[in-house]
Amino acid sequence: MAQDLGFDEDDLRALAGPRSFGRGQNYPAAVTAVEVGDGWITATVHGTDAYQVELALDGPDGLAGECDCPYGMEGNFCKHLVALGLTVLAEPEAVPRQRGRARTRAQELDAWLAALSRDELLALVREQVAGDRQLARRLELRAASARGDLAEVRARIRELLDTAPFARYGYVEYADTHAYGEQASQAVSAIAALTAAGRAADAISLSREAMRLLSDAQDAIDDSDGHLGRIGAALAEAHLGACRAARPDSDETARWLVGHLLSDLDDLTGIDPLDYEDVLGAQGMLRVRELTAAAWRRNRTGWGEKYLMERLAKAEGDVDGWVAVHAAVPAPDGSTHLSVARELDTVGRADEALRWAERGIEETPDDVTSDIALIDYLCDRYTRADRLLDAVALRRAQFAARRSLAAYQQLRTAARAAGCWQAEREQALVPLRADAGQRQQSWYGGPVLVDALLDDGDVDAAWRAAAETRAHDRQWLALADRARAVRPADALGVYLRLAGPLMKQTGNAVYEQLTGLLLSMRDCHHRLGTEDEFTAYLAALRAGQKRKRNLMRLLDQHGL
Repeated sequence: MAQDLGFDEDDLRALAGPRSFGRGQNYPAAVTAVEVGDGWITATVHGTDAYQVELALDGPDGLAGECDCPYGMEGNFCKHLVALGLTVLAEPEAVPRQRGRARTRAQELDAWLAALSRDELLALVREQVAGDRQLARRLELRAASARGDLAEVRARIRELLDTAPFARYGYVEYADTHAYGEQASQAVSAIAALTAAGRAADAISLSREAMRLLSDAQDAIDDSDGHLGRIGAALAEAHLGACRAARPDSDETARWLVGHLLSDLDDLTGIDPLDYEDVLGAQGMLRVRELTAAAWRRNRTGWGEKYLMERLAKAEGDVDGWVAVHAAVPAPDGSTHLSVARELDTVGRADEALRWAERGIEETPDDVTSDIALIDYLCDRYTRADRLLDAVALRRAQFAARRSLAAYQQLRTAARAAGCWQAEREQALVPLRADAGQRQQSWYGGPVLVDALLDDGDVDAAWRAAAETRAHDRQWLALADRARAVRPADALGVYLRLAGPLMKQTGNAVYEQLTGLLLSMRDCHHRLGTEDEFTAYLAALRAGQKRKRNLMRLLDQHGL
């Protein structure tokens, strides 16, 4: 039945966190005046004060909630919301009944309103307007739109987008952003209403001004939840709708569109120039392309200019144009060449794609490491073309630039495919031995030489290398695990050394590591025929660690 409500206890716990969820479990008795509507549930929850709470069941992100307690006003899903959610879940069968009654009440209200005379309706509206300033503002705006008072509509829209009433300290904090967003949304509705009233040209002008005002406001708002982005997208939709209704001058619209897309305003509106094709027509879109190309020639490194050029080229299927945009300012590591190669592959121009990829390697400066994905791409192409030695050469150069275990493994794969791994291996181990002798370590600790030898399966050589260099504990553990069957005494020494520090630590993760080491020690003693020594060691360990109940429980579970 919880699924019928659209949420369950796990959803409440995930939104509130364990602390607020736990506190909310003590509050269901404090929940009163529960009301259910289509997609919402409200109530009063009595705590330090009487708080008004609302659960939204059908929002864009699923379950959400608002509470006017201090913690809830900061945007948190508080214990009072948890209490309401748990109350509803405790009696899920009541929700459909209450929702049905809410619909019935709405229908009855509608019928009552329909039966009122004009004078009675006017009196009712005036009464509501007198007691609700927000409603009054909305109706005043609609009235100004209806009578064509553009100056008044513009003034009202500026008021709606003004952050000052919400900026208690010169900044709209997270807790107030939702309220600001609700008010700003009224501006969008007013602009759309202008279009519906046959004043689309005015709607175009006002939507553009609103975009600028909203952009100016964003630096003074904590918009963590993305309210402004949604308002910006709605403004963009209102502008497009107005343009479709008014059919403005295509040249002026093209100029505005390109200028907007190259400005910071587009961060909020996300306008796609191709949405305006039906508004601009062929001539207008040609003007967009001309203006875009001119802007790109002036600033080939600009993100907006590049995006517009790419978007238009893609839409027209102009692969060469798309390539030209990318080729203008290539990345030094060859990643741009890889993007071009992949794009050429998609249109069946494989030879050109390969050449671009090869250029990416050739043109990478000596002090820059080539993009690994580019090397992978080229090696794959070489392998499929039976150019195995070329793939080996690439992997050799990659390994020389960065002597990591991954690069060693990739070199080994390529050389084995070409039948020359033995010779390549001897050459590759030379610099690894030099690095180990100079105490150079991998980013995760220990010399790469030990990892490479171990990865090759050359355990004896890896053990010698570890003994001669500063091997990391993780390497010693891996060596002991691999060598335990043939070198149980040596492996046992490693396990004993690693177990010592763990006995001075606490925590379940530590206990799991220690238990694993003890299991490995038991196996070593079994191979050596010294089970009695292990029994004595384990007894001493248990006696010394007996206060660690989780450790004792874990040892019992594993028969230790």
